Amino acid sequence: MSTLTLTPNPYPPIKIGIVSVSDRASAGVYVDKGLPALQSWLSRALKNPLQFQPRLIPDEQAAISAALIELVDAGCALVLTTGGTGPALRDVTPEATLAVAHKEMPGFGEQMRQISLNFVPTAILSRQVAVIRHNSLIINLPGQPKSISETLEGLRNAEGQSIVPGIFAAVPYCIDLIGGPYLETDEAVCKAFRPKTAVRTFQ
Repeated sequence: MSTLTLTPNPYPPIKIGIVSVSDRASAGVYVDKGLPALQSWLSRALKNPLQFQPRLIPDEQAAISAALIELVDAGCALVLTTGGTGPALRDVTPEATLAVAHKEMPGFGEQMRQISLNFVPTAILSRQVAVIRHNSLIINLPGQPKSISETLEGLRNAEGQSIVPGIFAAVPYCIDLIGGPYLETDEAVCKAFRPKTAVRTFQ
């Protein structure tokens, strides 16, 4: 009788905060789709052992800021939010994010809007931001699950080749630079970019 030997995962574990911001979903008016979408994509894209810290909260600036601080303090190297980034009166996720920032990373928001403009002209109304707090990267993503995947993964042609890089290609190296754990991606989903000198080998 043969026994199955399981190879331990060689990559460092990472704790990821995922935050869905919605008045109605947090009140139980409808089922939240943001958290499952984030968890599903990240589970496909990353080879690291993942521990998710989910939060479902209303569009309240103080509550959003408090959740972000809590997740960073809990050791989340990466925090992704979805929802609350438009121009509506209740959309305050960018303000809440900037309020807890130590550094702003404008390139992430610029690239997300550039990707989304391939699909809808109203992408110019999106106000997503990305920031660094201590050793953690916080990124605001769009509210729709399809848009979450598009902005993280980028655009591909009919042959499956990348034609517009998604923002997640830059996330692992950014986390390297701020002292976080080494993220390894599945290239079939998203190929991370690092300078050759920053690439590590795990056995």
